[in-house]
Amino acid sequence: MRILIVTQYFWPENFRINDLATGLCKRGHEVTVFTGKPNYPDGRYFAGYGFFRRSREEFNGMPVIRVPLAPRGGGDGFRLALNYLSFALFACVLAPLRVRGDFDAILVYEPSPITVGLPALILKRLKRVPVLFWVQDLWPETLSATGVVNSRWMLKAVGQLVRFIYRHCDLILVQSRAFMAPVEALGVSAQKILYYPNSAEEIYRPLAIEPQRPSGQEWLPGGFHVAFAGNIGAAQDFETILSAADQLRAEHGIHWDIIGDGRMQGWVENEVRRRKLGDNVHLLGRHPVESMPRFFALADAMLVTLRRDPVFALTIPSKVQSYLACARPIIAALDGEGARVIVESGAGIAVRAGDAGALAEGVLRLYRMPRHEREAMGQRGRRYFEQHFERELLLSRIEQWMRDLAAGRACAS
Repeated sequence: MRILIVTQYFWPENFRINDLATGLCKRGHEVTVFTGKPNYPDGRYFAGYGFFRRSREEFNGMPVIRVPLAPRGGGDGFRLALNYLSFALFACVLAPLRVRGDFDAILVYEPSPITVGLPALILKRLKRVPVLFWVQDLWPETLSATGVVNSRWMLKAVGQLVRFIYRHCDLILVQSRAFMAPVEALGVSAQKILYYPNSAEEIYRPLAIEPQRPSGQEWLPGGFHVAFAGNIGAAQDFETILSAADQLRAEHGIHWDIIGDGRMQGWVENEVRRRKLGDNVHLLGRHPVESMPRFFALADAMLVTLRRDPVFALTIPSKVQSYLACARPIIAALDGEGARVIVESGAGIAVRAGDAGALAEGVLRLYRMPRHEREAMGQRGRRYFEQHFERELLLSRIEQWMRDLAAGRACAS
């Protein structure tokens, strides 16, 4: 098949769509990617890119067509809105000029913003081709939950835009089953909504390694290490993480390793200093995705958190799949779907979102647990991953949906 992927984010930015596109390409499909200039998460263009520079390139044998956008900067409200709107504007204007040829299906990847759907709908009309819209974040709920938008009229306007985009796509794929009801409430037929969870790249697998820290990583003390990997943002609720670490400061053998960065990193650094947690909380910075399985293998437990909010209770953080794939025990401060996966899989302990005391107790429980019991948790998680989130299984699923749509040319008006 000839597949067009529309996404604001793509390699060299680190998003799961990179692996999905590569997987489809390796299966013999002709994949083209229509995307923006890379600037996430630092908020400035990656080296070698610019507003007018590198509009076309190739990644793993796939043509990549890029349109300019305003970099997101520090991620504040104005710069973020400008980033979202500029991509949508330039992609809509340039799509008819730059995206040439015919396609059998268009796949839209939406981890925010929803506006990524607009150029896809223009291309749908021009190419007469069906669109699959893969929802990672619910809008406008996510805007409100993260505090990016508080205006009631603006949230209502965004809701109308979401309704328009969803209703003009042929299939809505949701990364969590709990997304189905909110999407259907916007007037989308239940038959058009399909569950399509995130998987994890092939590199995420159990590793048996010698007990030493990854090369290039600063020295860390021995003991029990709880590792958080990913974005340091408002949604990840670092207030709860640091409060739990504060409550366990007397347990000198417990260490908290934060691998990643994000717009809340400065706040976290200041809080670590203010609370005098430097001996227990270690900010290790961002590392290449290829090094993550080794970091995971060296940790005694992996940590995942989200703020207590109804919209976050609906989602499954994508790091959960990575943790499960690597057969690591998990400690989670989550509500809803994310917690359900961890409990159902038997891969770890889930406590209420925002409950620092419960998180501290959960970490202490894992700390005192015999190592073989923690490893058994990880193995159960790996089996659950293979049954529900395995990469090839999910590639086959979306491949078949695309074939069915292409065969029927079922384009919604």
